[in-house]
Amino acid sequence: MGGSVKCFCVVGFVLFLGIGTLNVANAAGECPKSTPDMEAMKLIPCASAASDSNASPSSGCCAQVQKLGQNPKCLCAVMLSNTAKSSGVKPEVAVTIPKRCNLANRPIGYKCGAYTLP
Repeated sequence: MGGSVKCFCVVGFVLFLGIGTLNVANAAGECPKSTPDMEAMKLIPCASAASDSNASPSSGCCAQVQKLGQNPKCLCAVMLSNTAKSSGVKPEVAVTIPKRCNLANRPIGYKCGAYTLP
């Protein structure tokens, strides 16, 4: 019996690793070298601006959005990520942050799910 329990644990661990690898592989197309959920952590300075359209984005928020905005696909994936949603981010508000930061090279008109970046 001890052998089968050990085998089950190893199989479970291998499945866990496989699932983690699939998530990273899928994210590679959106955010190279990271996942949208991991990148979302960098946007903590944007928390209030991403949930309230009347809140002014901080300079730290704008700096992070500018970095992510160089890859619109990643920026979009981050704004729609589970981490962002669970943090109270409203996607319809979050997509306005690049404009509210007055970023000159923002991806205007980029389709982000059901939203379009202004």
